[in-house]
Amino acid sequence: MDPGGPDSAQIAMGMLDEHGHVVSWGADAQQLMGYRAEDMEGQPLAGLLADGYGITSEDLVRGGYAGSVGLRHRDGGTVQAEFVVRPWEDHDGPVRAVWLIRLTPWHHDGSTDLVEWGFEQIPFTGGIHDLELRLTQVNEHACRAWNLSRGEMLGKGPADLLPPDVGPEVTALMRRAVRTGESVSMETFLRLPGGPEGHAWVQHFTPLKDPDGQVRALYSLGIDITAEYLARRRLALLSRAGRTVGSSLNTERTAHELAEALVPELADLVTVDLLTSVLSGQEPSASTLRADSVTLRRTAQLSVIDGTPEATLQLGDVERYPEFAPHARAVSTGRAGLMDPRHDIGFEWWVALEPHRAERAAEYPLHSAMTVPLRARGTTFGVAFIARHRTREPFDSDDLLLAEEMAARAAVCVDNGLRYSRQRATALALQHSLLPRRLPRRSAVDVASRYLPGDTSLGVGGDWFDVIPLSGARVALVVGDVVGRGVHASATMGRLRTAVRTLSDVELPPDELLTHLDDQVAHPVDPDEKDALPEADTGEGATCLYAVYDPVSRRCSLACAGHPPPVLVRPDGKVELLEMPPSLPLGVGGLPFESMEVEVPDDSTLFLYTDGLMEFRDRDVDQWLDELCRTLGAAARAGTSLDGVCDAVLSALLPERPDDVAVLVARTHAFPAWRVATWEFPAYPVVVSEARECTIRQLSEWGLDEAAFTTELVVSELVTNAIRYGAGPVRLRLIWGDTLICEVSDGSSTAPHLRRAGSTDEGGRGLFLISQVSRRWGTRHTPEGKVIWADQAVGRPKGAA
Repeated sequence: MDPGGPDSAQIAMGMLDEHGHVVSWGADAQQLMGYRAEDMEGQPLAGLLADGYGITSEDLVRGGYAGSVGLRHRDGGTVQAEFVVRPWEDHDGPVRAVWLIRLTPWHHDGSTDLVEWGFEQIPFTGGIHDLELRLTQVNEHACRAWNLSRGEMLGKGPADLLPPDVGPEVTALMRRAVRTGESVSMETFLRLPGGPEGHAWVQHFTPLKDPDGQVRALYSLGIDITAEYLARRRLALLSRAGRTVGSSLNTERTAHELAEALVPELADLVTVDLLTSVLSGQEPSASTLRADSVTLRRTAQLSVIDGTPEATLQLGDVERYPEFAPHARAVSTGRAGLMDPRHDIGFEWWVALEPHRAERAAEYPLHSAMTVPLRARGTTFGVAFIARHRTREPFDSDDLLLAEEMAARAAVCVDNGLRYSRQRATALALQHSLLPRRLPRRSAVDVASRYLPGDTSLGVGGDWFDVIPLSGARVALVVGDVVGRGVHASATMGRLRTAVRTLSDVELPPDELLTHLDDQVAHPVDPDEKDALPEADTGEGATCLYAVYDPVSRRCSLACAGHPPPVLVRPDGKVELLEMPPSLPLGVGGLPFESMEVEVPDDSTLFLYTDGLMEFRDRDVDQWLDELCRTLGAAARAGTSLDGVCDAVLSALLPERPDDVAVLVARTHAFPAWRVATWEFPAYPVVVSEARECTIRQLSEWGLDEAAFTTELVVSELVTNAIRYGAGPVRLRLIWGDTLICEVSDGSSTAPHLRRAGSTDEGGRGLFLISQVSRRWGTRHTPEGKVIWADQAVGRPKGAA
C-alpha cells in the first residue's frame, strides 16, 4: 500500500454496539483499511489500533475518542488517521457509538479538497452551524433529505427546518453543546419534507473549537436509522403480543386481544372473523375451507376511531363472503397477502355488493390492507383484516411478516381453546352422566343438590353426591371428591359411586362401608395386572362422607374419610357443626374409620358439601365454618326452601374462581308412631298364625285391606323361616312409608338365599314366593342377628312428605 498516494486521504464511518464491536462496515471502510465486512462485523474496533494507545472497546463506547492514531492495515502496515468515536444513547436500547476514520496522508500539499470531498460525500446529513445555530455549510445528502437546495437551507436554524414538535428540543440540545463545549446526541422520529414517510434519526452535535479551546461553530451529523428503528418497534410489538394475546382459553377473548395488539401500533382498523364452526367448539372441516363461499362470524373489531365506524358488521354478526372477497381468498388459500383496496378488483366487487358497505368504504377510504388467515396445525380458523386509512405509509413485506407471526400465535391459542373446550365438554358430559339425573323422592327426607364444575383450565374434577334408599325406610346420603381432574377423575368418581351403591345394598354400617371402599381405592386392580395399566389408573385418592338416616329411630349414623364435616340445623334454628372422628382420605391407609351417631329431630336439615366450597384466601377455616353456620341458621329462621338454602350458601361462600363444588341438603321427616307397628314372638311355630292376625288388624287400621293377602303371605313365610332356621326371639315390624315394609328379625346371623325348589322338595319355596309378590327383599345384619325384609308398593299415608 502507498499511504502517500493520491487516494490516501479517505473517510469511512459506521456504528458500534454497546460492547464496542463493529455493527456496520461499508465499502468505503474496506477501501480504506483493506478488511472486508465479514472480517470486521462483530469484531472490536479497538483491535485496529496500533500498539501503545491503551484504548479498550468499552472505553470507546462509554467516553468516546478523538485524535490521531496509527491503524493496522490488512496488508500488515500501519497508516496514520484521525480517529473519532462519539457515543449516543438509544432510548429503547443500550448505549452505542458512531465511529469515523479519516486517513491523514504522510505527504500532501495542505489542500483542503480532501476534507471538503469527505464532507460532501459521506452518506449522512452533515452541516456546520454558527453560534446562533444558523447553517453556514451543508452537504448534498442533507439537501436531498430536506428536499431543499443549498441556498434554501443556508442561514436557517433548527426551528425553520424541523416540525414544531421536534424543533424546540433539538434547539435546546444544540445550545447546550455550544454552551458546554461537549458533544451531545439524540434520537428522534420525524417526517421530513423530502418524502411522505417518517424516518428515525440519530443526531450528533459536536462543537468545533479553535486552538485556544473556544467554540467557534457547531458540527451536526444525522444518521438515518429507520430500518433499525422499525425492526426494534416490530420486535417490541411482537413481544407485547406474546404477553397479551392468549391470556385465556376463551376464543373470543383471544380475537379481541389480537385486535388490541395491532391497533394503533400497526394498523388503523382490524377486524377478526372466525368460522362459525370454531365458535361452536368444532374444528373446521376440509369441505368448509374449500367451499365457493365462506361463512364467518365477526368476533372482534377495533379502530383508531371510537366505535369503529369503518366496519359495517357488529360483533356477533354472520357474513357470507363470496370466493372473490379478500376474506374468502385468505381462508381458502391459507395464505396472507398485501393489497391496495383502491385497486383490488375482488375487494371492489365485494364492497359493491352492499350499498351500505360501499358508503362506508367511500367515507373511510382504505389505502393499504392485509388479509392474514389464523392457521394452526394446518387448519384455518378464521381471518384478520388489517388496514390503514389514517397512517400515510402503506404496509410493506416486513409488516406482513409481523402480522402473520402475531396471527399464528393467536391461532395457536384458538386451537388450544378448542381442544380445551372439547375435553372439558367430554369430561362434563361424563360427569353429569355419572351423577344422579334426579334425586329420588323419599318419605324420610326431602333433598336438593347443586353441582358446579370448576372454573379452571385444568378441567372438571371428581366431586359427586348421591341419595340411596335403604331398607327399613332409611336413606343414605353420600358426598365425595376424587383427587385429580379431567376425564380420568370423572371416570374414577363413577367407579367409586357405583362401589358405594353396591356396598350400600349389602347394608353395611358406614364405617365398614368406607373400609371396603378404601380397599377399592388403594387396590383397584390385581397386583399382577398393575404393571400393565397406565400410572394414572393404578390408584386414586378421594374423600367421602357417608350418612344413614333412620326416620323411625330419628337417628343418623355417619362416617367420613378425610371429608369436611357436615352441618346439622335443628328445627329451632340452632346450627351444629358435627365433629367427625379424625380420618384420612380413601387410599391413604393408616387410621381406621369410625362411625358416630347423632339424634336428628323431625324437620331438621343436614348440609353436606365438598371442599370446593372452601377455596378461600382471605379467611381461615374457623372463620369460614362460622360464616357457613350463620348462613344456614339465617336460612332456617327465614323458612327458606332447600333450593333456596343451596343458593344462599353458594352466593355467600362460593369463591370467585371455584374448584368443583357439590352440595347436598336433606330435610328429615321422622315417622310418627302410628306408621310403625312392632311385635315380638317366641320362636315357636304356633306364633305364625298370631303374627298373621296382628298383621291383618294393623293393615285394617291403616286402610290397606287390599294389601292384606300379599302381606299375610309375606309375614307367614318370613316368620316361619325365622323360627325354623334362626334363633329367638322373633320380632315383626311393619312400616308404612313410601312402601309397605315388612321386617322380621331374629338372633341368628345366618343369611337366607334364594333357590329353586324341586317338585319333590318339602321346602325352599318361601323366599321365591316373597320375591314374586314383593318389589324388593333383602337381608341386613345387626349386632343382635339379622333382619329379613320385603316391601310392597301401596298408597302413601296422608300427610307423608
